[in-house]
Amino acid sequence: MNTTTAALRPPLDAIQPAGHGVLRGAIVLTILSLLGFGFLYALAGVGIGQALFPAAANGSVIERGGRVVGSALVAQPFVGESYFQPRPSAAGYDPMALAGSNQARTNPELRKRLAETRAAIAQREGVAPDQVPGELFTQSGGGIDPHISPAGAAIQVARVARVRGLAPDVVQRLVAEHTEARQFGVLGAPRVNVLQLNLALDAAKVR
Repeated sequence: MNTTTAALRPPLDAIQPAGHGVLRGAIVLTILSLLGFGFLYALAGVGIGQALFPAAANGSVIERGGRVVGSALVAQPFVGESYFQPRPSAAGYDPMALAGSNQARTNPELRKRLAETRAAIAQREGVAPDQVPGELFTQSGGGIDPHISPAGAAIQVARVARVRGLAPDVVQRLVAEHTEARQFGVLGAPRVNVLQLNLALDAAKVR
């Protein structure tokens, strides 16, 4: 080896980073990542949500008389024939146990349950079984679907009006007022929020 070249070449340990420098860089990167992505990013998301969509950011909670009665995003059961009924729930309308039945369409138990539920709804509403909309006797995948279709609401109008002593056109008008259009005019399908409709019915009875 040329002695001149060897003299100009720096020692190997001079070009290797010190161990404490690598450790310091790793610690700083970890702290910045935790602060930036674990705290500041989440804080910014919460702040933007509260500023632009405060109701949705807080769970779309519905209050009446200073008391929380439910959420526009979560279905709940209603007792009595004076109320519109939501879709059946395999989870018992429990938000902590979201699930469907997970039964295949060929399962005899599923077919039996659907037939029995459909017949019971048809008897309750005074219509033929083939007139019952599908969502009224089938369970949603999540188990807490808060909406039914306009057809699912329309089939219940006569019963609700009769039990409440209201004119059917009054109840039908409330259904129309609480029918939500497709999102942005193209996404999804028209739907009726059952909780909001039932609250409107209670208010109409008071008037």
